[in-house]
Amino acid sequence: MIFSITQVYWLAGLVMAAVAVFNLLDASNPKRWTTGLFWGLYAVMFLLGDKMPPEVVGAGVIVLALIVLVKGVGGGKPQVRSDAENKESALRLKNKLFVPALAIPVVTVIGSVLLKDFKIGGNFLIDPKNATLVSLALGCIIGAAMACKMTRESPVQSLRESRRLVDAMGWAMVLPQMLGMLGLVFSDAGVGKAVAHVTTTYINMDLRFVAVVVYVVGMALFTVIMGNGFAAFPVMTGGVGVPVLINVYHGDPAIMAAIGMLSGYCGTLLTPMAANFNIVPAALLELPDRNAVIKAQIPTALGILVCNVFLLYFLMNH
Repeated sequence: MIFSITQVYWLAGLVMAAVAVFNLLDASNPKRWTTGLFWGLYAVMFLLGDKMPPEVVGAGVIVLALIVLVKGVGGGKPQVRSDAENKESALRLKNKLFVPALAIPVVTVIGSVLLKDFKIGGNFLIDPKNATLVSLALGCIIGAAMACKMTRESPVQSLRESRRLVDAMGWAMVLPQMLGMLGLVFSDAGVGKAVAHVTTTYINMDLRFVAVVVYVVGMALFTVIMGNGFAAFPVMTGGVGVPVLINVYHGDPAIMAAIGMLSGYCGTLLTPMAANFNIVPAALLELPDRNAVIKAQIPTALGILVCNVFLLYFLMNH
C-alpha cells in the first residue's frame, strides 16, 4: 500500500507533537510544562504505539489521566493572524474560502469509493481496509495545502491554528479514542455476560416488549455512562440483543443493530462524557453554560428513544 492507516497515525502524531512544542515554548501558558507533556505523550502513542509494549502505553494513559486530574492542561496565546489580516483575506477570497473545506469531503469520497481498489505497480494506492479514514486524511492534507496557498500563509501557521483549536477543546479531545477502547475492555472483561445475567434474573424477559425496552433504554444508559455508542453496543448487544432478542424472539439482527445504535446516539445527546459532541461545541462557541448543548438536546433524545422502542418492537420480526 502506498497510503496506509499507519501513515495517518504518524500524521496525527506529528500534529500533536507540534501542539506540544508550541505549548512548551509559550511563556504565556501558566501550565505549559504539564500541557506540553500531555500532548507530547499523546503524540508518542500515535507515532510509536505499535512498537511499544502494551504496559508502557497503559502507563502513558494513566499519566495522561493524572495530568487531567490535577488540571494540568491549559492554553496560552497562540500566534494567530490579526483581525485586519483575516478581514483582508475574507474580502479578497470571498466564497473561495469554502473551497479548501469542501475539498476534504470530495477527496474522501473519491478515495473511498473510486480509488479503493486502484493499484500502482501491483500495490494498492489506498489501504482498502481503511479506505475512508486514509482518504479523509489525504483530504485534510490537500485542503490545508489549498488553504495555505489561497491565504498566502505557511504550513507553520496551519499548525498554529491547529494548536489554537486543540487548546480550545483541551483534554476532552482524547475522550473518543479512550472511550472507544473502553468498550473493548468491557467486552473482554465479560460485562456483556454480567448484564445478561442481571437482566434475565431480575427482569421478566418473557414479555417481548419488556425485552425491547431493556435493550433500547440500556443502550442509551450505557452510552451516557461510557460516552460512546460504539462502546455501549458490544455490551448491550452481547448481553440482551443476541441472547434474548435474536435467539429467543428471532428478531432481525440488522434491524436490531440499526435501532440499537440509534438508541445509543440518543444517549450521546444526553451525556457530558461525549465531550466532542456536547462539551467541545460549548467551549468553541464560548457559551456561559458548558451543558447548554445537552439541555437543548434532551427533548429530541427522549422523543427519539420512545419512538425506537415501538419501532424495534413492531419491526424486528418483519
